[in-house]
Amino acid sequence: MNAITVNNVSKVFKLSNGKPKTFKERMILRNKSNITIFKALDKVTLTVKKGETIGLLGRNGSGKSTLLKLMTGILYPDSGAISMEGKVSSLLELGAGFHPDFTGRENIFMNAAILGLSKKDIKSKLEKIISFSELQEYIDNPVRSYSSGMYMRLAFSVAIMVEPDILLIDEVLAVGDAAFQQKCIEQLVQMKNKGTTIVIVSHDLGVMEKLCDRLIWIHKGVVKSEGHPKKTIDQYITFLAEQENERLLNEVNGDNLSKVAEDSQVVENSPNEEQVDNENRWGNKKIEITEVIINDVNSNLKYSFMTGDLMSITIKFKANKDVDKPIFGLGFVNSFNVDCYGTNTFIDRFEIAKIQKGNFGEIKFVINSLNLLAGTYYLKIAVHDENGEQFDYHDKMYSFQITSLIPDVGIARLPHEWVFKIK
Repeated sequence: MNAITVNNVSKVFKLSNGKPKTFKERMILRNKSNITIFKALDKVTLTVKKGETIGLLGRNGSGKSTLLKLMTGILYPDSGAISMEGKVSSLLELGAGFHPDFTGRENIFMNAAILGLSKKDIKSKLEKIISFSELQEYIDNPVRSYSSGMYMRLAFSVAIMVEPDILLIDEVLAVGDAAFQQKCIEQLVQMKNKGTTIVIVSHDLGVMEKLCDRLIWIHKGVVKSEGHPKKTIDQYITFLAEQENERLLNEVNGDNLSKVAEDSQVVENSPNEEQVDNENRWGNKKIEITEVIINDVNSNLKYSFMTGDLMSITIKFKANKDVDKPIFGLGFVNSFNVDCYGTNTFIDRFEIAKIQKGNFGEIKFVINSLNLLAGTYYLKIAVHDENGEQFDYHDKMYSFQITSLIPDVGIARLPHEWVFKIK
């Protein structure tokens, strides 16, 4: 039996771009529409079985909260229909249903009454609500003096104590402290085991995977995917990594990659003079790095990777002087300025005999499995000789991002295995 049925539901919002402020603006815009149509949901269809816990995934603005408000009855769909079977309790926004001038105790009575409890039922549950919220010292203070975390404690306590058939939760658990968040999760598990239908929106993917039987991924108002939590989370994270890579590519737009060449124009008759182009680059330009390209396994330009992906870094250069045995090197630095790894051709015993003046070339550094954990990383790229004479040093001029499906902590995932024995 379905507790929730959403059938071909659409919801559109009309967004005003602001009224003309002057007579001139009014005359110029008199024949132009000042309204933008935003389609929050577009023909969404889904069902939730009685006793099932589902999670709604998606980026901000994808339509998750709108869908919950439609389920609650705060909003009405422009087309389609929603059927809710049973008593519904919702926790959508901090402070919703609370009066700031009422005390916590008074707000319990008001909020619980809105959710359908009689005065007698509220009195019988009052001490449980206060006890669960851990607000005994503040329960007779006006809620306007409460912090966001205290608001959440009180609202969650009321919402679960009315013993609903369907509980709708929208991201409010994020504002609580860690101990109370864990207490709330345990309470939700108990409600789930008793057969309560739960729909939850959260950006905490760990909680979603642990709590939900099924995840529904909503993107730009449509259901993009649904299914097993782990599989759907993996699809979602991969999609986010691809979108982030696209954003970074658009930012770079090809221009920043060639910026190195533009910034490094050398006066041909003075390559031995120490030149500092900017604070992130220095060297005498006997060998000049003209371009650094980061690619994925398919040789596509990329700035966002998953842990374990293949990465190749191509360093293009030109020689302004004859150089014997040049050494190319690179290093990885995280956003906390911690050196994560560094090596060069000398350390790896990859000898380059000689580069002659006028030569153009490239050298590629390939990482078959990029075992860095999630975060933003920067590259240090350099070429010098075996005595330390710096030809061209690029300090953190290039960056990329790592997304990880692995909840390890630290900087890198070390290859390992566990061995267990009982003797």
